Amino acid sequence: MTEENQQFQLPRIGDPAPDFEAKTTHGIKKLEDYKGSWLVLFSHPADFTPVCTTEFVSFQGIYPQLRELNTELLGLSIDSVQSHIAWARNIEENFNVEIEFPVIADLDQKVAQKYGMIHPNDSGTETNRAVFVIDDQQVVKSIIYYPLTTGRNMDEIVRLVKALQTTAEHQVSTPADWTPGDKVIVPPPASKQEADARAKDESLEVIDWYIAKKDLK
Repeated sequence: MTEENQQFQLPRIGDPAPDFEAKTTHGIKKLEDYKGSWLVLFSHPADFTPVCTTEFVSFQGIYPQLRELNTELLGLSIDSVQSHIAWARNIEENFNVEIEFPVIADLDQKVAQKYGMIHPNDSGTETNRAVFVIDDQQVVKSIIYYPLTTGRNMDEIVRLVKALQTTAEHQVSTPADWTPGDKVIVPPPASKQEADARAKDESLEVIDWYIAKKDLK
């Protein structure tokens, strides 16, 4: 693998989150500052752009929900701290929304490159709309990319964090369209004996030997 390809290699789900220390609108922030809490790290192409502005308003809207889930929020783009501050003030003036979470000023692109937020075949230097969910042990649990033209769905980001935390706490999986309160999927049986026992377990909704659901009490 060439040095250039290594520079842009994406972290993978299950990998330790790449370490960083960066200037932000809240001073210097390090990855280790977030150990013990979950973190949603997201990038946006540039300050003072229409789609990004709507996203920041919406990210601020879910920030209280995330904090209730022991989850912090951290933005990033390749703009200066001064630009971030001016844009946040502009958002407050135009939308009456105060941006309370920090935003990394990644002028040297060091954090963006570690996280693969700038794809090597792109002609520009803007970061993509990436979302990384990092758990309280600083392991990457989810990665989502959106094109520059499409704003992100905040309800899905909150749902995703809840699903990941449920999986981590209960060692279960979540089915399609799961939301808290829905049944979860238990791991498939590892032997015929386990499959036979599962068929008699009245606490489970057994659909077939390989798929069964249960309520989380």
